[in-house]
Amino acid sequence: MRRDARFSEKVRALPPSGIRAFFELIQGRDDIISLGVGEPDFPTPWLMREEAFYHLEEGHTSYTSNWGIRPLRDAIADYLRKYGLAYSAEREILVTVGVSEAVDAVLRAVLNPGDEIIVCEPCYVSYLPLAALCGARLVHLDTSGTGFVPTAEAVSRAATPRTKALMLCSPSNPTGRMIPAEELARIAEVVRERGFWVLSDEVYCELTYGGSPHCSIASFPGMKDYTAVLNGFSKAFAMTGWRIGYLCCPADLMEQVYKLHQYSTICAPIMSQYAALEGLRNGWGEVERMRLSYRQRRNLMCKAFADMGIPVTEPDGAFYVFPDIRRTGLSSAEFASALIEKHQVAVVPGSVFGAGGEGYVRCCYATGIAKLKTALERIARMVADHGVPRCPAGNDRVP
Repeated sequence: MRRDARFSEKVRALPPSGIRAFFELIQGRDDIISLGVGEPDFPTPWLMREEAFYHLEEGHTSYTSNWGIRPLRDAIADYLRKYGLAYSAEREILVTVGVSEAVDAVLRAVLNPGDEIIVCEPCYVSYLPLAALCGARLVHLDTSGTGFVPTAEAVSRAATPRTKALMLCSPSNPTGRMIPAEELARIAEVVRERGFWVLSDEVYCELTYGGSPHCSIASFPGMKDYTAVLNGFSKAFAMTGWRIGYLCCPADLMEQVYKLHQYSTICAPIMSQYAALEGLRNGWGEVERMRLSYRQRRNLMCKAFADMGIPVTEPDGAFYVFPDIRRTGLSSAEFASALIEKHQVAVVPGSVFGAGGEGYVRCCYATGIAKLKTALERIARMVADHGVPRCPAGNDRVP
């Protein structure tokens, strides 16, 4: 038997993460400013770290219930009511090892080989590989023609009798765009009519900057029965390394997901659960402080790209901008590679995020203001080197 035949065909067929493969280029280079990794530059707020220390000192280092500690699930249920969502802490909320586990488990619980899943792209890099591992047929819904916002019309066109699920992320990684409530309502009509599942990744829901608050598709009439809400603490509470997320869904879907969770991860880390509970109880002032800082950085970055002559749609949430670099004449990968090698700034090629991403790059503004300004100055030099005319002084709009 050939050695490669001893491995899973599905896993062998998976490409490596486009983000991680690209960032191998910057390992060990202290001269590079990274706008690449989607991670807060703030440490986890002290009150949450202190709560974890307390439980460590008390020797609380055991497994918890597979579901997660009950006080945390109760607090999640209370929190979700602000978005018009009503979930039972006993049977409809599961604490997971990050949102990534929740995405994987729901996909495995609903997809059979040959089922179709509509994925709105550009999208987070894990969605497509995880669905592919289930043997699903991927239906790529390119949103670049509608301002990176999926529409009900496009979802309806993409749906077939074999459609089993729709993958949404709002606010979006990598574009920062939010799906307006009016459009979500129309998408909900399509979902109810066709009867497929929606996986709604809402991990950036607290990081919004415009006048419209976050809206969950599960809040529309009848949509709870069709929706798995995926959320967590990594982004708003700066808890990426704690690996703590949660899933909310109807009890019949949860029954299937719960079996996968029991066998694959058992439970989320107990210290992470207590820290997250403290965040929900007392950490909202810290979340707001971080959100206001991100908004300031977003405004700085959008203004800088507009001044360079690089079109960019102002993000509604998350902490990414997705500028259109096609005026430089470079592909996404060429732009990102040249930016590292010649100007010591790292961004992510938009092509790694799927359909509609080519010609764009993802820049994360969860970086200190001083570094952000230096990085933008370096990007401006590269853009100018490729003949892109700057906008006239005082004009921050790109035609």
